[in-house]
Amino acid sequence: MRQRIFSGIQPSGNLHLGNYLGAIANWVAMQDEFDSIFCVVDMHAITVSQDPVALRQKTIEIAKIYLASGIDPQKSALFVQSHIPEHAELCWILNTIAKVPELEKMTQFKDKSQKNGRESAGVGLFDYPVLMAADILLYNTQTVPVGHDQVQHIELARTLGKRFNNKFGETFIIPDYFMKEESKLIMALDDPTKKMSKSAKSEYSYIALSDSEEIIRKKIKKAVTDSGSEIVYHDDKPALKNLINIYALLSHKTTAEIETMYVGKGYGAFKSDLAEVVVDFLKPLQEKMASISDEQVLEILRVGAEKVRPLARKKLEEVKEKIGFVI
Repeated sequence: MRQRIFSGIQPSGNLHLGNYLGAIANWVAMQDEFDSIFCVVDMHAITVSQDPVALRQKTIEIAKIYLASGIDPQKSALFVQSHIPEHAELCWILNTIAKVPELEKMTQFKDKSQKNGRESAGVGLFDYPVLMAADILLYNTQTVPVGHDQVQHIELARTLGKRFNNKFGETFIIPDYFMKEESKLIMALDDPTKKMSKSAKSEYSYIALSDSEEIIRKKIKKAVTDSGSEIVYHDDKPALKNLINIYALLSHKTTAEIETMYVGKGYGAFKSDLAEVVVDFLKPLQEKMASISDEQVLEILRVGAEKVRPLARKKLEEVKEKIGFVI
């Protein structure tokens, strides 16, 4: 039997190239080799304030991006997290074995809670990693494709799975994670020390998957570069290294090939060509998104939920029986 993977993205903010290259592109490549479950994690999204109308629209939009990128509903299960209530039920059960100090160490909680002050941070934000653990453990997931910033959460899922197994007997498969080396390095265009983020304050920090050709060219032109003018892929030129990574991943060229292409040329020529590489990549993706109706998406999401529901119910019943609930 094929190994199972599970992953998901929140329906909030604007999905960008970092999301695509760091996550979705890997999912598309993996769905032929793995039993694949992909989710729009709307329950995670409400750990911070969301506009209800925008949340519904974004949930459908994210599903369209999945489909336009190449996620095949015939090969993969695609659904909305809140359509499977077992996620929340298992999260509550795992809460009873999770430790407060474990959650206090989570980097994302520290970062997000600092924005408005820890006192105003919601319990959902604090508990976010336990819900993520429930997402993963619920489906006997063996491999989780993630970005570098999510590894800490996968480690918690592993810890909670082992802790439950030790206390109640073998129940959960302990998941591992997969991370593509180049993909984890997609950084902000205006600050190569920070990862590209859909919640960034400046729109010039990221290339949104929905950006127009004009906006893409403007953002690439304004992207920060390092001192000098040589196009070289090196750690001491982090801004340029990031741009070369994007070029390489979208054009399927090696970083060495790109260096050779721009011998004797400056940043201007490189950036101009990179902008066209991004435009050429995003145009067909945007056209596919536009061709998918909301009705088509909702039906695919319904079918996907029906596909995974038996797995979720079976696992939760096993968990309930192990802990002594009457079922």
